[in-house]
Amino acid sequence: MSSLSSREGLTRVAIDTLEDGSCVEVEARVDGEAESVVLHRDGDAVRAWLNLCPHAGRRLDWAPGRFLRSKAGDLVCAAHGASFSLADGQCIAGPCRGESLRAVEVSVVDGEIVLGDPAADAAAPVRTAD
Repeated sequence: MSSLSSREGLTRVAIDTLEDGSCVEVEARVDGEAESVVLHRDGDAVRAWLNLCPHAGRRLDWAPGRFLRSKAGDLVCAAHGASFSLADGQCIAGPCRGESLRAVEVSVVDGEIVLGDPAADAAAPVRTAD
C-alpha cells in the first residue's frame, strides 16, 4: 500500500485507500514485534486484529492480503473455515467457535488509520514504506 507510513511502533494508513466494507492486510508493530494485521473498514469505523486464527495459529488469508468472506459477510479462515464476526472478531462458526481474534489498538485520526499508541510515538521520526 503506497499510503502506508510508520514510526517505531506506530503504523498509519490513509482511510480513503480502503474500500468501505473491505478487509486488507498491513504489516505493523504490535507489542514490539512485526505482525500481519487485518484491517476492516465499516464506514468511518475501523477494526483491526492479528492475522492469526486462534484455532491453529495460521494466517487467515488464503494468499497474502486476500481474505475469504461468507455469504453473510463474515471473515473466514482459509485454513479450516472458521467464521469471524467483523463487528467484534468473535468466532461464530467452525473449530474455534466462542474464541476471538486478537484485537489490535486502532483509531482514525485526521483521515488516517493509526495502529498503535499515537501518544507514545509522537516524538519518533516518520519513515515512509515503499
